[in-house]
Amino acid sequence: MNHVYLLSDATGETVERVARAALTQFRDVDVRLHRTGQIRNRDDVIRALDEVNAGEPSIIFYTLVNSELAQLVRNETEARQLEAVDLITPLLFKLAEFLETRPQKLPGLQYEMNSEYYRRMEAVDFTVKQDDGQEPRNLHKADIVLVGVSRSSKTPLSMYLAHKGYKVANVPLVQGIDPPPELEEVEPERVVGLIIETQRLVDIRCARLRNLRQSPRGSYADYREVEEELAHCRRYYRAHPKWIVIDVTNKSVEESAAEILSRLHGEIRHD
Repeated sequence: MNHVYLLSDATGETVERVARAALTQFRDVDVRLHRTGQIRNRDDVIRALDEVNAGEPSIIFYTLVNSELAQLVRNETEARQLEAVDLITPLLFKLAEFLETRPQKLPGLQYEMNSEYYRRMEAVDFTVKQDDGQEPRNLHKADIVLVGVSRSSKTPLSMYLAHKGYKVANVPLVQGIDPPPELEEVEPERVVGLIIETQRLVDIRCARLRNLRQSPRGSYADYREVEEELAHCRRYYRAHPKWIVIDVTNKSVEESAAEILSRLHGEIRHD
């Protein structure tokens, strides 16, 4: 049984319609929908996510126009290693851009949207497009470039920083595959290499594979393979001594982001 959890700050009817419309494209799949509406504060978010059974195949769709609650869902789902999709924030940004006007007030929103909000959404839009090494020709436009192996928190860190107003790109390091040449052209002070302890990364990858209903016995989560992959990563970082290197082992996204911004000495700080 596959489970789809639907979170909303209103009745939840809209997010359910979207989910059902998408599911019509998948035949002979056993899916159960779980809808939770009227999410208006932190406690509501935590209670809704506590209902998700991480031991079963599951994904979360949410429509929360309160940016703080949406960020909380992003943080919590990453910490719990859950898959989640924000269905409303990118749409609001694109509509505001297209209509050249700002929404007056939205359900659950605690403040009127302003130029700061739009600047941050522009950063989110940029960051989404640069995720996992996409569009390397735009690396020079990023405020921060994150580099690291698979499952070293590149994407959640990128999105967290983007919601603080930073344009972030992230580039995967894969042993045997050269990173894009554009990476060498980025100012080294804006590049952050992520490192993580071997066993922690193995545990994260095994959990990811189990969530995808795949065997964790392959090379992707093999301790020796992961250890060599991280050794290659460290060698690459040593070849770029001006890069900032952050150990993300057992750190929350917030802690890692705070360390990154602190190490950048406020040179591109927006807050």
